[in-house]
Amino acid sequence: MTTIQFTDWGLTEYNDAWQRQEELFNETIARKAAGLPTTNSLIFCEHPHVYTLGKSGDEHNLLIDYIQLQAKDARFVKTNRGGDITYHGPGQVVGYPIFDLANFNIGLRQYIYNIEEAIIRTLATYNIISERLDGATGVWLDTGKPGCRKISAIGVRSSRYVTMHGFALNVNTDLSYFNHINPCGFVDKGVTSMQKELGAEVNFEELKHKLHQSIEKVFGEPK
Repeated sequence: MTTIQFTDWGLTEYNDAWQRQEELFNETIARKAAGLPTTNSLIFCEHPHVYTLGKSGDEHNLLIDYIQLQAKDARFVKTNRGGDITYHGPGQVVGYPIFDLANFNIGLRQYIYNIEEAIIRTLATYNIISERLDGATGVWLDTGKPGCRKISAIGVRSSRYVTMHGFALNVNTDLSYFNHINPCGFVDKGVTSMQKELGAEVNFEELKHKLHQSIEKVFGEPK
């Protein structure tokens, strides 16, 4: 089975985490180009309040100005990942898999499917039934219903089948911060968290352990 090296960076500024990802990402690509073995790194962290915009996103989906951002103690960062705008903050698990997909014999579509699957399985252990939404990445609740809402966002960058950036799962997240954006560009769908769905705060460390194990299991299954 392909080995995944796991690290928890804890609370880390977004730009610091981005730079550290880029270093791992570029090192993996360089080793791959040289025909050397590559490693697969799974990083978990939390970020202070920040709104991030994907390279194809629309800045108009940020609904507040710079002064209001400061009042919210939040930052705005344009990134090189896919997807539109999203929010990261305390109480949210952000996952950055720096994977060489050749090590798993999968392509990018299967990679995203696997990330979604791992999150769906993890949520099921808390009796939260979630699923995919046609035409959108991420993990959703009550798709096809007026109350459709997103619990996990995914935004990825890849080169030579090496990935970076990743996913964010709302656990004990302050959802009021999502009121200041059109999350992922959607104006007709809501956002939720595990805490909101369960009506109680989730043990954060236990959740991270379950999610880590679920990712290991899904990526270790034969395709």
